[in-house]
Amino acid sequence: MIRLDSPLRLASEEDATQLADLVNFAGEGLPLHIWEGLAEEGQNPWEIGRARQADKAGEGQVIVVDYGDGAVASLTGYVIGLEPEPIGKDFPTLFRPLQELENEALESWYVNVLACYPEYRGKRLGSRLLELADQIARAENLCRMSVIVASNNTGARRLYERHGYMKVATRPCMKEGWVTDTEHWVLLMKLL
Repeated sequence: MIRLDSPLRLASEEDATQLADLVNFAGEGLPLHIWEGLAEEGQNPWEIGRARQADKAGEGQVIVVDYGDGAVASLTGYVIGLEPEPIGKDFPTLFRPLQELENEALESWYVNVLACYPEYRGKRLGSRLLELADQIARAENLCRMSVIVASNNTGARRLYERHGYMKVATRPCMKEGWVTDTEHWVLLMKLL
C-alpha cells in the first residue's frame, strides 16, 4: 500500500455517513436513486448507502482527507482487469453504458469516486487525490488511468483534463427513472 501522510488516511467504518454523502454528491444523485430502489418498505435508503460505504471502508478500498473532524474528501478506485465484464440481456439498463465504457478501459486503474465537499474546493484536494491514484496505479504495475464522468459535469472534466486525461468514448445515459440533466457518460483516460 502507498504511504499516506496526514491529512490522508484510509477510511474506516466510522466514516460511512460522510462517505455516503460524498459518493452521492460525486454521483450527482445516482447513488441515492439506486439505494432508493434497494430499500425495503420503511427502510431509509441512506442506511443502505452508509452500509455499503462501511463495507468498502472495512475492505480498505477508500482513502479520505481528514483534518481532524472527519472525511471531507474521498477517493475510491480499483483495477479494471484484462477481460471485459459480460453484459448479458439481464444486465440492468441503467448500468449498461457505464459497464460498456469500463470494458473499453481494460488494464487501467479506475477512479470510481473522487469527491470533495464544496466548502473544501480550491484547496487542491482533488489534485492531491488524483496524484495519489497515479501512485497506486504505478504500484499495481499499471500504465493507464480511467474515469467516467457525466457529460454535463464540466468542473470534473476540467480537473481530469488538467491531469492529462483525454476523452476516449461516450455512451448515452439510460435514466431509468433517475431525474438528471446528464445526457451522456464520458470515458476519460490517460497514460502514466
